[in-house]
Amino acid sequence: MTTFNNRFNMQFFILAGCTLLVAYLALVPLAMLLYNSLMSAPPGVPGAIFTLRHYARAYLDPEFFSLWKNTIAFGMWTCLATFVLGTGLAWIYERTNTPFKKIFAVMALVPFIIPGMLSTIAWILLLSPDIGIFNIVLKNLLHLETAPLNVFSMAGMVWTQSMHNYPLVFLMMASAFRSMDMALEEASTLSGAGTFQTFYLVTLPLMRPAVLSAILIMFIRTIEGFSVPAIIGLPAGIEVFTAKIYMALHQYPTDFGLASSLAVSLLLITIIGVFAYRKFTRQEERFVTVTGKGYRPRMIDLGPAKYVLSGCCMAFFTITIAVPLLIILWSSFVPFYEIPSLEGLARFSWKNYVYIFKFPMAVRAFRNSIFLMVGTATLTMLLTSIMAWITVKSKIKGKAMLDAVIFVPIALPGIVLGVSLIYVYLTLPLGIYGTIWILLIAYITKMMPYGLRTTTASIMQIHRELEEASALSGASWGITFRKITLPLLISGFMAGWLYIAMVSLRELATSILLYSQGTEVLSIVVFDLWEGGKYPALCAIGIVMTLMLVLLALVADKVGSKIGIKRIA
Repeated sequence: MTTFNNRFNMQFFILAGCTLLVAYLALVPLAMLLYNSLMSAPPGVPGAIFTLRHYARAYLDPEFFSLWKNTIAFGMWTCLATFVLGTGLAWIYERTNTPFKKIFAVMALVPFIIPGMLSTIAWILLLSPDIGIFNIVLKNLLHLETAPLNVFSMAGMVWTQSMHNYPLVFLMMASAFRSMDMALEEASTLSGAGTFQTFYLVTLPLMRPAVLSAILIMFIRTIEGFSVPAIIGLPAGIEVFTAKIYMALHQYPTDFGLASSLAVSLLLITIIGVFAYRKFTRQEERFVTVTGKGYRPRMIDLGPAKYVLSGCCMAFFTITIAVPLLIILWSSFVPFYEIPSLEGLARFSWKNYVYIFKFPMAVRAFRNSIFLMVGTATLTMLLTSIMAWITVKSKIKGKAMLDAVIFVPIALPGIVLGVSLIYVYLTLPLGIYGTIWILLIAYITKMMPYGLRTTTASIMQIHRELEEASALSGASWGITFRKITLPLLISGFMAGWLYIAMVSLRELATSILLYSQGTEVLSIVVFDLWEGGKYPALCAIGIVMTLMLVLLALVADKVGSKIGIKRIA
């Protein structure tokens, strides 16, 4: 009886502790943001009273309508561009007999590895009216006096952000194409419909849940982005919510009231998007087509057009991936930014790489980024593994509510989460504001929904009999979870760990508000060097970050494969 009670108490305290921790991480920042947006004084200042003055000042500002318009336009146009690019590439890979399509599938995922801020800077170096290589080449070829392309515009913002986002659309739509039965498409073709007519009238309607999910997720990811609005939008005079919030907190004196009211406004947009996403994905059973284990989709023969399409894909990846990476690589070896030339080769050196490894701020940033990357990925996956067990395996009442609570941070844009945590830790006497621990808390909070989705999918495949057998053998819940559940979760655990580690290494939007001297991360150093005009040095850091992400992906894949082999054995 005593043993049973001890097991029950340990399980209860572990589950209750993790549940309270998740509720604290997800709900307290949101509550503090809403509370402080209604207070007359900054957090921690006595004598504050409730007021709507901050909202009135924000909403009655003549520029507020322009702020809304720019944010919505930026989100919608980027959604359209990423959907067309990602879906087109997914259709080519899954449905056609285009040559080299497997190589194209790998190339489509490369932008995910490149840090978003580095990609943004690369497009400035290519499309800037003054120094952009593409503009210089076009002006010389066409004998133009003015630059035909301008990255400092809404179109430039949309293009640059689309280059960050389309890999996720590619993954989502490729999965949808792969799981859909082609019988209806074949029936359409036999009825005389052309390839593109069938795609428009049959394929897309059947994929409506995937299409809506991709569009809504892209919209949320776009309007919460920071690097493109800050680096391209602000110089262009195109303000969106994330950039405006950043400016409110970095002016003197700091305008906490304006920042909080704008953060709540941005939060409302993302919440509407998340609710719409969840509503549409709940109804996806209506669009299911049945396939069997032996099902293999028939490839569409494009005839001679397949070679033209293959050439177009090669040109696209050359322009959008190879050229930006090459210009960053070139710039990392020259003493000052210059257009690539044969004369410039004579000035190649390793000085920029030597500089960044001797620059104290960069050295601290490497150390801090690696600590946050490993700590965030490991702690998030351990926490969400327990939460996944609760939501899938346990019979605890209210577990659906717990699942919803964990999902809350996905509606918190990084810049909004940063504002919220400023309020939390300026108010609560915990002493972690200005330390690296506040960054770790922010990263874990932001990454919880992604970790939970990965572990939930894996834990659903673990049969309850294995855990029951362990319990009948006398093992406690903790031992069962550590020796039975976690090893069986390892593939999903590693996939989630890799994704969270990669995102954490390049995170900027939350870090830009929460870092202090001594807690800088790599993305902050790149941003600081950009503002200081030290382009070669930031390019060197960007190349090192990219190599770290590539190495991380290779190591995780190798470790995952070895673990998988051991499990099979």
